Amino acid sequence: MSQATSTNRVSGIVNGIDVDALRSTIKAIADDPEKGKLSFNVLTSWAGQTRSESRATRLTLGGEQHPREFVIAADEPEELLGQNSAPNPQEVLMSALNACMLVGYVTGAAMEGVTITRLEIETEGELDLRGFLNIDPQVKPGYDTINYTVRISGDGTPEQFEAIHQSVIRLSPNRFNLAMPITLNASLVVE
Repeated sequence: MSQATSTNRVSGIVNGIDVDALRSTIKAIADDPEKGKLSFNVLTSWAGQTRSESRATRLTLGGEQHPREFVIAADEPEELLGQNSAPNPQEVLMSALNACMLVGYVTGAAMEGVTITRLEIETEGELDLRGFLNIDPQVKPGYDTINYTVRISGDGTPEQFEAIHQSVIRLSPNRFNLAMPITLNASLVVE
């Protein structure tokens, strides 16, 4: 099951999602793939010590730019030389993963007419600081594994929830970005 191939003709608002509008968006993008091109821009600035502030400045959808004005703070805990004023970058990363997958569960359920009464995603991972601190070059600076548990309930059958779950595993952009190798291009400008 995917949002694009659902045969269930649900309409109206389900889980706060306008299913008819979602279906119209899917059709518009299927008819003109350029309408589905989406890019984001985030500018992150150092705010002293280990604190940063990221500003979501714009998104471009189908060639049309839309301004964004959101600030996402990050800091390290005191144990890692920060001031503990905000979630650390790993917590922000996991939050972004969970939030992206959550959208997939909510919209997937809405397209099937399944009302969700509870949805939580709990994520955890373990890093070895010897990699980040360059103590041991044999230790990677990142995760070997990230584990997450989805807790969901509502008026769907276990089979419906499993189909939605498999759809999220296949289609969530942030899950894909963490689970599969992607290209990261870096540029350095020294001023």
